[in-house]
Amino acid sequence: MESYDALLASITPTTGETRTILDPATDTAVGEAPVHTVGDLEAAITAARAAQPVWAALGHDARSAALLRAADAVERSAEELARLLSREQGKPLNGPNARFEVGACAAWLRATAATPLDPETIVDDGEIRAELHYRPIGVVGAIGPWNWPMMITIWQIAPALRMGNAVVVKPSEYTPLSVLALAAVINEELPEGLLTVVSGGRDVGARLAEHPSIGKVMFTGSTATGKAIIRSSADTVKRLTLELGGNDAGIVLPDADPKAIAEGLFWGAFINTGQTCAALKRLYVHDSLYEEVCTELTKVAANMPMGVGLDEANVLGPLQNRQQFDIVARLVEAARDSGARILLGGNPDPGLPGNFYPTTLVADIDNDNPLVAEEQFGPALPIIRYSSVDEAVAKANALDVGLGASVWSTNPVAARDVAARLDAGTVWINKHGNVDPRIPFGGAKQSGYGLEFGVEGLKALGVPQIING
Repeated sequence: MESYDALLASITPTTGETRTILDPATDTAVGEAPVHTVGDLEAAITAARAAQPVWAALGHDARSAALLRAADAVERSAEELARLLSREQGKPLNGPNARFEVGACAAWLRATAATPLDPETIVDDGEIRAELHYRPIGVVGAIGPWNWPMMITIWQIAPALRMGNAVVVKPSEYTPLSVLALAAVINEELPEGLLTVVSGGRDVGARLAEHPSIGKVMFTGSTATGKAIIRSSADTVKRLTLELGGNDAGIVLPDADPKAIAEGLFWGAFINTGQTCAALKRLYVHDSLYEEVCTELTKVAANMPMGVGLDEANVLGPLQNRQQFDIVARLVEAARDSGARILLGGNPDPGLPGNFYPTTLVADIDNDNPLVAEEQFGPALPIIRYSSVDEAVAKANALDVGLGASVWSTNPVAARDVAARLDAGTVWINKHGNVDPRIPFGGAKQSGYGLEFGVEGLKALGVPQIING
């Protein structure tokens, strides 16, 4: 695309119903999104079914080459995509935000193209030879969230395309423009009909989940919606990959260095202004260094600028929507009412436009307080004292979700011992939420099932087939 205006014009409907998308930082219009219908979904699925066999027949090498060309296309339009993402989602251009997210899209496309997946010989004893192959599923439905709309869409569509599938994407109603623009750029390098974005409401999502021509659904979002997709998919026995809600715990061991870990703790909790499924959302700190961790973390947090995303100085932005703002405000007020100590923030300015909630740290809070027990998904971190590691592990494991967790320590052996006791799909040591396209990622308990990324992520987008003989 030649410019931001050209990119926006390429996805602006000229006919049909539209909906105005507002910037969550300024309440001003970003653009017009199409309001697609179930009929539009049916047309997209029909086109995908027609395009998929030819795409599958190309083989891994040709499909990988197309993904590499798509990565090049994303990089050519990177600044325009980042600006649109910043305006629609709210995240700043700088820091681990809009430019970072667009860069991750290109990186995941390249990594997915480069990941080998050769047939696996299971038995070859001179009499029997059995090989494991993975065949395309057909048409994959991808339902994405509003927090990382471009990056998570790539997490879904890149492996699906690499494995020979067609994809129909249903973006969040809060951030459709970002996904439409990303797909428009990628489609410069893909056959027509292979990848389509259907920007509709809940009726479109529900039909996608139950549609008999959809062989798999990939979903990132709330546990409640994930359960609804499970029910909708049952009659057609769809394959599912579900990355659902998390309320990730971090445990700071007694030997940790508070000053050394403070910035890592901050970004673990407040990346994307806390709007990340695998963000650090509950921090357990040993009595012996509790106050020092609170002090050092407050110093870091107080110096992180928040504001309109197009301002190059900012690294934190608004909550993407007012509903999420209200959830954060309710949970912080519940903490305040319980007598918890507000170290920083907790005082949004009602006179400001947009959905800005200040960076908030809350100390001396009980483990059963709503700010701890419920997923806040915003810029408010509760810090809970503990006296023994057994107590911290028990509290960390007490909830019915288990997407990620972290352990912070100067002793790698001790940290890994604690990590092995935590009920989470990924446990990071001295960091939190760092994902890598080569390393499988998925949740435990009600944080979902199925793996993404790497070889395991590719396998999840194929149908295993044994060839025996």
